[in-house]
Amino acid sequence: MLLIVGLVILIGSILGGFLPHGKLEVLMQPLEVLIICGCALAGFIIGNPMDVIIGVVKTLASVIRGSRHDKQSYLDLLTLLYALLRMAKMKGPLALEEHAENPNESTIFANFPKILANREAVVFLSDYLRMMTMGTDNAHEMEALIDEEIETHHTELHRLAKAVEAVADGLPAFGIVAAVLGVITAMGAILEPPEVLGGMIGAALVGTFLGVLLAYGIVGPLAYLLKDHADAETKYLQCIKAALIAYMQGYPPALCVEFSRKILFSNERPTFAEVEDAVAEAPA
Repeated sequence: MLLIVGLVILIGSILGGFLPHGKLEVLMQPLEVLIICGCALAGFIIGNPMDVIIGVVKTLASVIRGSRHDKQSYLDLLTLLYALLRMAKMKGPLALEEHAENPNESTIFANFPKILANREAVVFLSDYLRMMTMGTDNAHEMEALIDEEIETHHTELHRLAKAVEAVADGLPAFGIVAAVLGVITAMGAILEPPEVLGGMIGAALVGTFLGVLLAYGIVGPLAYLLKDHADAETKYLQCIKAALIAYMQGYPPALCVEFSRKILFSNERPTFAEVEDAVAEAPA
């Protein structure tokens, strides 16, 4: 929603400042757009492996729809963690085996369809629950391993943001390329009447305008959104980690989820009372 609002303000500001003194058709230069966007796309493809290219496309689609992590999603996660850890506390770690092996068929996971839809988080949680059922009991070694995996996951997501950021950095230069080509074309028509030559030079300068606009008005902000997405996904995994490590250190399930709650960003963190009410209704 904020993305749409921002784009409306961006376009409205440009047109509002230009139209009183200029004509809209002057800005309509499809060949300039072709040169700039084509060069940017080519650079993006040349400079990145296929997994990054596919990742950018998928992640941008998710980012445009909005973040999937808010207070309610974290409340669901804390409730799920509490239910799983309570079962392990009451029946022993082996009771988690069936839920770790087949989370899609788990009676506990089934109560949280939005979490199940987050494949990366479910795999992450299931893997460490499975390790707990296999006898892993050294909290420090487990924490170091989880940190390494989270760091890897964070780095992979930031590669997507850096790829888009590189495109944003190159767009002003591609705008200059389009402008230079336009000037070359205009110089070839130097004998044309001033109104024709002026139009051709104006069209060339639109290339510089479009390159800067796309870089700082659209593509650059999208790179920042991808960075925020990476940080949000990392925080989600850190929330899971905090509960698991606290449980392995001997804390009761209710306190484990409190450890997780305290590491969340303030705008997404449920209150203690909200978590208490949610876990009181956690599935058995």
